[in-house]
Amino acid sequence: MARAPRFELPGVPTHVVQRGNNRAACFFTEADRRFYLRCLAESAAAREVALHAYVLMTNHVHLLVTPERRGAVGAMMQSVGRKYVRTVNDIHGRTGTLWEGRYKASVVESERYLLACHRYIELNPVRAGMVRNPGEYAWSSHAYYASGISMDFLTPHPIYLGLGATLPERQRVFRALFISQMDESLLAHIRASVNSGAALGSRSFMEDVAARLRLPIREFKRGKKDSDPFTPAGGSRLL
Repeated sequence: MARAPRFELPGVPTHVVQRGNNRAACFFTEADRRFYLRCLAESAAAREVALHAYVLMTNHVHLLVTPERRGAVGAMMQSVGRKYVRTVNDIHGRTGTLWEGRYKASVVESERYLLACHRYIELNPVRAGMVRNPGEYAWSSHAYYASGISMDFLTPHPIYLGLGATLPERQRVFRALFISQMDESLLAHIRASVNSGAALGSRSFMEDVAARLRLPIREFKRGKKDSDPFTPAGGSRLL
């Protein structure tokens, strides 16, 4: 069976997920995580991909990126995978694959869903019970946006920059986004979209993406609690 094409467009944010093989660990030490971030920063710059947000969990990675050209995200992930896996295997005396097949990706409608997707990514350690708030987790982009901790490889999206006229104001508004929990139906919608490789956005956004890529729009149905977002017909395995 042919693989379903990924939705990827220049200038459109993309939520990327890559998991360890058989849900096994892909990071074993803090040094591994630092090396992965270095590989990611170098590959993103080389492929002209803006990295907005990330979280490195024990057995998977979430990224929020925007490519400058079509195919750049795939090239970036391939480059990161080659460098990281080869080195980690050598260091830890292991062989074979580290990642679980192809990465998953979903293009994101900026105006409606970018900040929700950003929150989803940085709240992963909280949902996993690893920390009580995202600021306690060292391996995500949260400290950069909430507290101004330097991360030169990150590029704030214009939606974030629009949260306030000054950096302190933007940080204050951003932190406020994490006070309340995310709605369960929204969480399910984000998970289903990236799992199925569908666009995360309104019907008009999905139709625009399909038209620009010259691909047929996938079959969707409305969720019970959301009158606009669509989820894949038949449901989807959650992350």
